[in-house]
Amino acid sequence: MVTWLEEETAKEIRTRRFELTVGERRVPGLLWTPPEGAERGPLVLVGHGASGSKSEGYVVALARGLVRIAGMAVCAIDGPVHGDRRLDGVTGGPLPFLQFSQVWANDPTITDAMVDDWRAVLDVLSELPEVDARRVGYWGLSMGTILGLPLVAAEPRITAAVLGLMGLAGPTVERLRADAMSVSCPIHFLVQWNDQLFPRDRAFELFDAFGTSDKVLVANPGEHGAVPDAAFKGSAAFLVERLGQAPHEVN
Repeated sequence: MVTWLEEETAKEIRTRRFELTVGERRVPGLLWTPPEGAERGPLVLVGHGASGSKSEGYVVALARGLVRIAGMAVCAIDGPVHGDRRLDGVTGGPLPFLQFSQVWANDPTITDAMVDDWRAVLDVLSELPEVDARRVGYWGLSMGTILGLPLVAAEPRITAAVLGLMGLAGPTVERLRADAMSVSCPIHFLVQWNDQLFPRDRAFELFDAFGTSDKVLVANPGEHGAVPDAAFKGSAAFLVERLGQAPHEVN
C-alpha cells in the first residue's frame, strides 16, 4: 500500500514524497516528474550510496537533470538503516555507513529485501499515467550497486543500468558474481582509479563478470568519493540515450 505525502511543483519539476509498506517494512521514497499533463516518459530508479539518502545532493541533481533534459520520471528510496528508515533522525555521516557495513555482513536477507522493496515501488509507479513502464533504467553507485545489481539482474523491466564504485568483494561477493553473470541489459560502469574502498582490480573483475556484451567501463582518477561531474553527466547521457526511444507497441 502506498501513501502519498508532501507534494510541490517548482521550476517545471513536480516532487512527491511517498511511503510504501512492503511486508513489515516502511519504504520511504521521492518521485520527481514533469508537471501534470506532460507526456509519458521513461522511469529511472536511483539507489544512493552508504551514509547518504534519497535526498542526497547528487541524487536530487541527477533526478532534476533527467526530468528537465529528457522529461523522465525519477525515483529514489532510502536504503536499509538510512534516511527516513531510521528512527533516530540521523541522515548522514559515519553512523549509517558503519551500521550498513554491519548489516551487510550479518544479515543475509538484506539484499533480497531491498530487491523486493524496489520491485514493489516499480509496481506502484508503473500504474501512474506519466510513467512509461516499458522504459525503466537504474542508476546506483557503491551501496547503490551492492543492492542494485541484484535488482537489475532480477527485474526484466529494467532495460539499462548505471553501476560502479564496487567490485567483486565484501560479504555478498558470490551473490554479486552470480547476479552480474545473469545481467543482460546495457551497462555503464564507473570506476575510480584510486578507490580506497573497492580497488580497481576488483572493479575490473566485476565488470568482466557482467553477462551482457553491451557494456562500457569509464574510469577516472581519484578516490572512492571523488567522482567528477563529467562522469555523472556521462552516466545521465547514457540513460537518456538508451531509454529515450519508446519501444514499438505490440500488436
